[in-house]
Amino acid sequence: MPTLAEIEVTATACTACQLAATRTTVVFSRGRPAARLMFVGEAPGRDEDLEGAPFVGRSGKLLDRLVEEEMGLHRDDYYVANVLKCRPPNNRDPLPGEIEACAHFLDDQIALVGPEVIVTLGNFATRYLLGTSEGITRLRGRSHHFRDGIVVVPTFHPSAALRSGGAVVADMRADLVRAKRALSS
Repeated sequence: MPTLAEIEVTATACTACQLAATRTTVVFSRGRPAARLMFVGEAPGRDEDLEGAPFVGRSGKLLDRLVEEEMGLHRDDYYVANVLKCRPPNNRDPLPGEIEACAHFLDDQIALVGPEVIVTLGNFATRYLLGTSEGITRLRGRSHHFRDGIVVVPTFHPSAALRSGGAVVADMRADLVRAKRALSS
């Protein structure tokens, strides 16, 4: 299997879907490559597309703060990636063909990082990893078994917390505590 660096080079040159024509940069990952904890979102936003790293805008700042407060971890202690590596125009939802063209990069990242726990952020990441069409509201609040003994803990995307406020933040906090417990067991 290629290394993370080799996969990133391949992703950077990818033109498998129409997002390659509109991206500023490929957003591959940030964080520690051998982390026990991994976060997976859906796709880069504007800030991420400009900076080339996932979760660096307002949503990322909220995620980092909640992880530090609930899990005692700093942003260099965990690994962060998205299902899509390129920003959909106007931050629209990922299309099925885009997910199909890009998700193999995430599959390789998971295999190489080898996390014990993956926290999925929002519907698209959760649905992809769990192979379901159920929404985040029904799936969050419990842990799910994934391949190779990895535990998946679904939670809301931080952008939903920024839009919706306190109740969603409280649910995210509870899910992060659940992820922390899964790391401890």
